[in-house]
Amino acid sequence: MTTRWPLLMLLVVSATPAHAERLIDLSYAYDADTIYWPTESGFVLEKEHDGVTPKGYYYASNRFSSPEHGGTHIDAPVHFAEHHPTVDAIPLERLMGPGVVIDVESACARDRDYEVRVDDVTAWEKQHGTIPAGAIVFIRTGFGRFWPDRTRYMGTAERGQDAVAKLHFPGLGADAARVLASERKVGAVGIDTPSIDHGPSTTFTTHVTLFERDVPALENVANLDRLPPNGFRAIALPMKIRGGSGGPVRIIAVLPGS
Repeated sequence: MTTRWPLLMLLVVSATPAHAERLIDLSYAYDADTIYWPTESGFVLEKEHDGVTPKGYYYASNRFSSPEHGGTHIDAPVHFAEHHPTVDAIPLERLMGPGVVIDVESACARDRDYEVRVDDVTAWEKQHGTIPAGAIVFIRTGFGRFWPDRTRYMGTAERGQDAVAKLHFPGLGADAARVLASERKVGAVGIDTPSIDHGPSTTFTTHVTLFERDVPALENVANLDRLPPNGFRAIALPMKIRGGSGGPVRIIAVLPGS
């Protein structure tokens, strides 16, 4: 018994100061305005029951349908890397860790097809130190302020396969993705746009670069403007879809209290 007491105390002590922390939700709610890829139909919520039952108690129940990839969601490595982890098989260690925000908003304001470069990563590190292994790295393009305006956020509000060629938004360049995955060994990478590759991509090289190294991507991340460059923890827990290539994810930033 006595040997377990220190561990128990550690758990209690680590849990008690939660009121001193600040939590920031980095996820958008799912509704009729949720942004999906132009080829997808979107989120549908159908009411099955909403009212008082014959026995006198209130009861509500709905059903929903959604593609895996839309809204604030995770891309599992299998999405672009055959035989790599599906969403249910991503190790939890990759989904929680130190948070990092690389701010490239000014570059993206000049070029809405901007691709984050290795220089952007090293410039961040000159100010804040080397990105720690296991970190969840968020790319802040500033495009989150356009949500849910499809034209401003994606470059087009059109739907269907032809609309894909009209997508324009920033993303993470493949060289920078390789540095983050192979050299910094980050846990995951997130971005406040519809895709980790920039809008005009036709080969999705950044997806392949990350996923061949088992680094998942978080897309359509919300509220990155509320985060500091570092000094917080991030938790990104997706719907556990067996065999899924992705799915909705709730992302939370945990900041120290003031």
